[in-house]
Amino acid sequence: MRRLGISIYPEKSSENKIKNYLKEMATIGCSRIFSCLLSAEESKDKIIEKYKAINEYAQSLGYEVIVDVSPKVFDKLNIGYDDLAFFNEINADGLRLDVGFTGAEEALMTYNEYGLKIEINMSNNTHTIDTIMDYRPNKYKLYGCHNFYPHQKTGLSLEYFKKCTQRFNKYNLKTVAFVTSQADKTFGPWPVTDSLPTLEIHRNLPLHVQIKHFLALDTIDDIIISNCYPTGDEISQIRGLDLNLVTFNVRTVENLPETEREILFEMLHWNRGDINENLIRSTQSRVKYKQHTFDLFNVPDTIHRGDIIIESSEYGHYAGELQIAKQEMKNSGKSNVVGHVEENEIFILDYIKPWQKFKFKEG
Repeated sequence: MRRLGISIYPEKSSENKIKNYLKEMATIGCSRIFSCLLSAEESKDKIIEKYKAINEYAQSLGYEVIVDVSPKVFDKLNIGYDDLAFFNEINADGLRLDVGFTGAEEALMTYNEYGLKIEINMSNNTHTIDTIMDYRPNKYKLYGCHNFYPHQKTGLSLEYFKKCTQRFNKYNLKTVAFVTSQADKTFGPWPVTDSLPTLEIHRNLPLHVQIKHFLALDTIDDIIISNCYPTGDEISQIRGLDLNLVTFNVRTVENLPETEREILFEMLHWNRGDINENLIRSTQSRVKYKQHTFDLFNVPDTIHRGDIIIESSEYGHYAGELQIAKQEMKNSGKSNVVGHVEENEIFILDYIKPWQKFKFKEG
């Protein structure tokens, strides 16, 4: 099941602030936490005291807590890969290895006595995960998690991201990537913060649009907000968001007929398998409403990319078919434009695959 998650940084926020954030985000369905030990400067005892209370509270709200570490952190805190008692002591559910070992160690760690998940850095297109799999890990305790990138122009390209992710998808491992709040004065673990996305193309996009793009790509299981703290508006945009499919925000035309409104907002849509470069076609509405007469009511000369079309009865057996334009085209004179996809979501149309499901929300 796909999950939405958040990040917390106990070194930079008070315990009360973090607990209030955890409580609020749990109400919108967040159930996964990324926490970071890479920048922790306190003593081992102080870290245990601080993290234990927060993690215990998070778990009481239904969160799974993964903490980010590296061999350097292992050395500093005198932790061995064969003894992970420290992570159990701070009430973590697992640990993310920002930098790993040789493969054999990671595999052994998945059999730890505490049942901790072991999360591997996904943002390197190397054979690391193949080597770990060669050592026969407990794959049910093995996750993959991408990096986030605070500096402008340093995030992953989409093609590189796909190549890295495929290495983990082929083993059916749980995968994780980050999206970023656009709120002012947000922060992560490091001093530089020009937003904190995994993908560079997400850096300046609205938070909910980044999430929808990952849903369209359909290669990532858990999507985590990387920085603290998102605004109330951002939270309201993702409240109730269906994580199983893409829901496009749309602006409808005035005086939209009731049947066309039902097709838009009450039906589950999917792209036909025999795809084309011009239109996304959802055809079940023409079957369901085959007895209905679809009159012409809004027939502009030009159909623009992002326009949503419901064919009129002038088109014969195509009457009632819903389409989304992927590029500009001349209207035949038979096609009603019923709405338009939100401008900053239009690029997601290019990632809707054959048979992929989607919905609409008026916004």
